[in-house]
Amino acid sequence: MAGAGDDCCSLCLPDDSLFLGFDCSTQSLKATVLDAGLAVVAADSVHFDSELPHYGTSGGVRRDPAERGRIVAPPLMWAEALDLLLGRLRPRVDLRRVAAVSGSAQQHGSVYWARGAGAALAALDPAEALAPQLAAAGAFAAPESPVWMDSSTTAQCREVEAAMGGALRLAALTGCRAHERCTGPQVRRMHQTRPRAYGATERVSLVSSFMASLLVGGYARVDETDGAGMNLMDIHTRQLRQDALEATAPNLEEKIGKLAPAHAVAGKIAPYFVQRFQFASSCIVIQWSGDNPNSLAGLTLSNPGDLAISLGTSDTVIIDHLVFGVTDTPEPTLEGNILPNPVDPKTYMVMLCYKNGSLTREDIRNRYAEKSWDVFNRLLEETAPLNGGKLGFYYKEHEILPPLPVGFHRYFIKNLTGGSLDAMVEHEVEEFDPPSEVRAIIEGQFMSMRGHAERCGLPVPPKRIIATGGASSNPIILKIMASIFGCPVYSSPRSDSASLGAALRAAHGWLCNRQGKFVPFSCVYSSRSDTKSLSMKLVVPFGDCKEDIELLNNYTLLAMKRLEIEQRLIERFGR
Repeated sequence: MAGAGDDCCSLCLPDDSLFLGFDCSTQSLKATVLDAGLAVVAADSVHFDSELPHYGTSGGVRRDPAERGRIVAPPLMWAEALDLLLGRLRPRVDLRRVAAVSGSAQQHGSVYWARGAGAALAALDPAEALAPQLAAAGAFAAPESPVWMDSSTTAQCREVEAAMGGALRLAALTGCRAHERCTGPQVRRMHQTRPRAYGATERVSLVSSFMASLLVGGYARVDETDGAGMNLMDIHTRQLRQDALEATAPNLEEKIGKLAPAHAVAGKIAPYFVQRFQFASSCIVIQWSGDNPNSLAGLTLSNPGDLAISLGTSDTVIIDHLVFGVTDTPEPTLEGNILPNPVDPKTYMVMLCYKNGSLTREDIRNRYAEKSWDVFNRLLEETAPLNGGKLGFYYKEHEILPPLPVGFHRYFIKNLTGGSLDAMVEHEVEEFDPPSEVRAIIEGQFMSMRGHAERCGLPVPPKRIIATGGASSNPIILKIMASIFGCPVYSSPRSDSASLGAALRAAHGWLCNRQGKFVPFSCVYSSRSDTKSLSMKLVVPFGDCKEDIELLNNYTLLAMKRLEIEQRLIERFGR
C-alpha cells in the first residue's frame, strides 16, 4: 500500500487479509468487513427491539417507571447480539482471514461485572452461546447498565462538580463538565442507591470495553478516548485522576483498571471465537472506542481544521445534531466535550451535541411551509442570506447547547451590515413571515454550531466540513452551511461511519502493532482515497468569488451577536 509520506512507504496490509469493525449503538449491533484494499466486502446488523424482543427494550433501552430519568439496557442483550451477528457473517465471510477486529459502542454507558466474571470469560464453552453462559455464571453485579440517555444523576453531577472545584474546573481537568450521561455520575449513583451491587462489582467497563472483553476472553482496558467521557480521566496526562476517583466512589481505581491508547492491542481473540466461528488464533483485537470517535475515523477526519456535522433524521435520536472536529489546541468549556483523538495521540477531538435539529426543522416546516419540504426549500430560496436581520432561537425540546428550556425567541437586528458589533441593536418580536421563519431556523442552527465550535478551540473557518445525516442531501441547506462557516462542504456516501471507522481502526491498529509503534492513521487509507467506502463528494465550494468573503464577514458579526443574545436568554430562562 502506498503511503502518505516516508513513514507510510514501507507499510502494507496483507493482500488476503480482512478487517472487521463493529458498532454497538443504542438500537443495534452493526458489522462492516473491509478487505486489504479497504473495500466493503460484507455488512450486516442485528436490531435489538425486533430481533431480540425477549429483552423488552424500546429503542434499545428500558425506561425505569419507578425512577424518573433512569434509562438502562441489559448487557446480556449485547452479548447475544454479538453471537447472532457473527453467526450471520460466518457463511458469507471467511473469518479465518480476519487479521484484526475493533469496535465502536455508544458512549458513557457503564457495565458492572461481578466477582469471578473475569474467570468466567476465560472459560467460555464454544459449544454454547455467550449470553446463557454469562447469565449462568452470574457475571453481572448489576443486570442492567445505565446508558448515555440516563438523566437520573443530576444530584451526583452537582456533587462531583462541587468536590472538584466547580463545573468549569472539572471541564478543564477532564474534558467536560459533569453531564447526566457521563459515566462517573452513573457510578456514583450506583454506589449511593445500589451499594450492594457496587460492592459486589469486580470491574466497571464502558460499553466499548465490555464488548472488547467478550472478544478477548478477559477484562479489556478502557481506551483513553472513550475514557474521556467518564469525568475521571485527566485530559492532558490521559490517566485516571485520584481526586476525581475519590469524588465519585470508593475503590473505583481498582474497579476501572488502567487505560490504553485507542490504537493499542486489547489482546488476541479468545478461543471461544476461534472454535465457534473459525477465527484464526493470530487475530488481534484492537481497543474498542466510542461511537462518535469511530465516526470521526470513518469519515477520515484526522487533521486539525477538519469538521463534521451530523444532521440527524430519526425521531428516536435524542441527540439530533452532532458537531465534531479535530484540534491541537483544545479549550475546555462548559459547552462541549474534549476527547483525545482516537487516531492521533497528538491532537484532540471536540464534540458538541444538540437536541433541536431535524425534528425542530420539521416543526417549523409544518407550521410555515404547508408540511412540505418542497415548499420549505422554495421559501428558503426566496429569502436573502442574513434574513434581513431576522434571528430565531427555536427549542422544541429542552436544549443541551445552550442549556435552555422549550421556547421560541425571535429578534430583529438593526444595523446588520454596518461592520460593527456595537452598532447592532436587537428588538424582540412575536413572529416572522413564513419565508423568514424558514431561513431563521436554518441560519440559527448553523450560527450556533459555528459560535460554540470556535469557543471550544475548533478553527473557524475550518478547512472543510463533511456533512452526514438526512439533511446532508439538501444542497440549499449545505450552501447556507458553507456561507456561515466559510469553507467547502463535502458529503459522505455511507451512513454507517461508526462501524466503518472501527474496521479502519482495526487495520490501523494492526499496522501499529506490526511496526511496534504508532503510525499515522493516513497510512491506512492515503493511497485508497478513491475507494467507494472512503470517497467524499464536494457538494458546495467556497471562496470562488468576492461575495463569498463579504457574506462570511457579515455572518461572523451576526454569529457573535447571536451568542450575546443567547447568553441573555440563559440568564433569563437557563436551566
